Amino acid sequence: MKCLIIQPIHEEGHALLRAEGIEPVRCPAADMATVAGLIGDCDAVITRDAGLSPEAIAAAGCLRVISVHGSGHDAVDKDAASARGIPVCNMPGANSRSVAELALGLALAAARGIAGGDRAERAGQKGFRESASFIELQGKTALIAGWGNIGRQLAAMLDLAFGMTVLVYSPRAAETGGYERVATLEEGLGRADLVSLHTPMRPETRHMMNAARFAAMKPGAILVNTARQGILDEAALAGALASGQVAAAGLDVYEHGAPEGPLAAFPQVIFTPHLGATTEEALIRVARGAAANVVTALKGGLPATCVNADQLGAKAAGA
Repeated sequence: MKCLIIQPIHEEGHALLRAEGIEPVRCPAADMATVAGLIGDCDAVITRDAGLSPEAIAAAGCLRVISVHGSGHDAVDKDAASARGIPVCNMPGANSRSVAELALGLALAAARGIAGGDRAERAGQKGFRESASFIELQGKTALIAGWGNIGRQLAAMLDLAFGMTVLVYSPRAAETGGYERVATLEEGLGRADLVSLHTPMRPETRHMMNAARFAAMKPGAILVNTARQGILDEAALAGALASGQVAAAGLDVYEHGAPEGPLAAFPQVIFTPHLGATTEEALIRVARGAAANVVTALKGGLPATCVNADQLGAKAAGA
């Protein structure tokens, strides 16, 4: 049996596959033309943000499972997979701690001007300390928009480490861990000194943070986005930074070219290259979990994190 590894995963994932008699096949490039040329005799695929296209799925004569290395599975064509009876599974929550810690790091860096201070020192520029005002997080108010594993862990850090008042905006959450739920996003934005975004990308969350929402923020607040690109309107964010409505932002996700675009003019904007899940610990957990899903499926089971189980069930019922 063979498993095509479309994008690099931790070696521990490879080791788990080999221990189960499954040969990992490394894909030399993640474009779908290359994938389609290699997938033909593979029983499984592990993919990351490259996903898997309908054309690649059509070229897979033996494919029995698509395992996503991480939680986001939008780039996998689940309709095409379901039509072939192929389960698509992911690894929700395995990298949550790492992403939550990065969100905290971005909040601290934005509050204290760490990235700008580093750049100024390296360039020999004087007067950075006097060029802006900086704040403590202690005792401030944080709004967590999206109450999944990452949002919950960040809330606990902010509460326990800094004594922050935590507000939660999440219409779908059944509970908020004892923290105050705000009825509307605008209510939370108007009260929060720190806003951290943790909502999934859905049609209704695209540009959730738009010009009107930035205008609703407490003046001088900090914004952190470690969720998905497209949740905030970057042109609107640039306007809010220019007016001082938003004091600083920490962005781990953003539209292509954003670090060279209008936001680049603001030294108080911190860009990180999608580092949220790239700790050694998270990479091991996710790689082993993605490989374990492959093993389960190739042994005839349905992985517990199958995201298209309903479609597979409907297909089986109609067969």
